[in-house]
Amino acid sequence: MKKVLAAVLAVLMLISVVGIFAACSNTSEGSGDTTSDASASDLAYVKEKGTLVIGITYFEPMDYLDENNELTGFEVEFGKAVCEKLGVEPVFQEISWDAKETELSAKNIDCIWNGLTITEERQQTMSITDPYMNNKQVLICKAENAEAYAVAGALAGKTVVAEKESAGEEAILSADYANYFGDANYVAVEAMKNAMMEVKAGTADAAVIDYVTGIGSLKEGSDYADLAIIESVSFADEQYGVAFRQGSDITAEVNKAIAELMADGTLDTIAAKYGLEEQLVK
Repeated sequence: MKKVLAAVLAVLMLISVVGIFAACSNTSEGSGDTTSDASASDLAYVKEKGTLVIGITYFEPMDYLDENNELTGFEVEFGKAVCEKLGVEPVFQEISWDAKETELSAKNIDCIWNGLTITEERQQTMSITDPYMNNKQVLICKAENAEAYAVAGALAGKTVVAEKESAGEEAILSADYANYFGDANYVAVEAMKNAMMEVKAGTADAAVIDYVTGIGSLKEGSDYADLAIIESVSFADEQYGVAFRQGSDITAEVNKAIAELMADGTLDTIAAKYGLEEQLVK
């Protein structure tokens, strides 16, 4: 009887051990893979939550509020078109430009889509799409000063502003353009719209901004119609891209979407609404 009881107990213990191993295996295969997908795939993360949070700052013609206080602009329409192809909803979130990479890495936003200049330094820390728009940095000032400020050295002792952590700031501080800005008083501001406001108000003599911003913001009838782009002077030809987290698998999908929108003419149509068709990368 004791031998039979011992045999029964041994079988029960074996069944229990096998069950525990099976449960552990199933748990590993289920939750383990899900965790891996969530951490390794940005695309899966975005699709699961159903939104793409897009970090922007407000400046015309890219991202701005219209007369009805509705968000509009080239980047807004472009972002919506790409998100439609990805099957997610765009959520546009205003950020501080100098904190953009911190916001991205912390997952407060999923991408920076706001006239972001592609640089080697940024490509080391973020995953950036193929370029879609050509740009350059230009000098703006009151229209009556445009001819005088076109001459190298004319800004000595003058106040020049640019957005913090922007390509405009890089141009002002670069040794390559010291003949223009070396003796000027540089002041960083929060956003490009602030830079234009400072010049308009007379608290700054000139600003360095994106050329595409000048196209949209300094047009006739705008709040900044009394300002002018100094067309004979430009700094640092560049291109725009959309930035995602380093190693993100969304970048390739967005590249495909951009290529499709270029091929079917959608991007040309959007750009034409904002006077930017000539700036598109062909």
